[in-house]
Amino acid sequence: MTQPQHTTVRRLMDAYGQTHAEEAGIKLRNTPAPLYQLLVLCVLFAVRIKADIAVAAARELFGAGMRTPRTMADSSWQDRVDALGRAHYRRYDESTATALGDGAELVLDRYRGDLRRLRDAADGDPDRIRELLQEVPRIGPVGADIFCREAQGVWPELRPSFDARAREAAAELGLPASAEGLARLVDAEALPRLAAALVRAELSKSAVDDLLKTG
Repeated sequence: MTQPQHTTVRRLMDAYGQTHAEEAGIKLRNTPAPLYQLLVLCVLFAVRIKADIAVAAARELFGAGMRTPRTMADSSWQDRVDALGRAHYRRYDESTATALGDGAELVLDRYRGDLRRLRDAADGDPDRIRELLQEVPRIGPVGADIFCREAQGVWPELRPSFDARAREAAAELGLPASAEGLARLVDAEALPRLAAALVRAELSKSAVDDLLKTG
């Protein structure tokens, strides 16, 4: 890594290096509850809604006790709608409440409430993990990418996970444009933060220009 790249990565991580899981209060570990909470967050991101509202919705659901597939499935549809409404998760609150209930039932029925069994079913194949994730209601390719981007810190077989948006931002910043090249810039445990920072920078109108300024 060149000195200019080192400076860019440091500034990028300082400004934008918070993962969505961290923002939602999820202490991500390779245990059932936080992995499921990450899945819920990905479901909330699956519609056209502001990221801060999706994160706020996750916090409301978790604050109301819906932190596991069992507690989500046992909650009423109206409880889920109400939690989403408190976060101003409008227009999609009713359909998302249904998707969350159906998804919780799927995780319980197929994986006995533990997404590590999904990982086992994929036999360590990242592409298969993405395919199985997309069997959960509302999770499409983008949602699966978000899950893998955030979970690569605890599931090493997902490394390196940098989607097209992250790689595009990297190229604009003068960083390696391949997932493998980006993975060499930071330690393995920092990969989710780097991936999140690149996506946030790409979504910002001024971030790339600001990060490239010297001084």
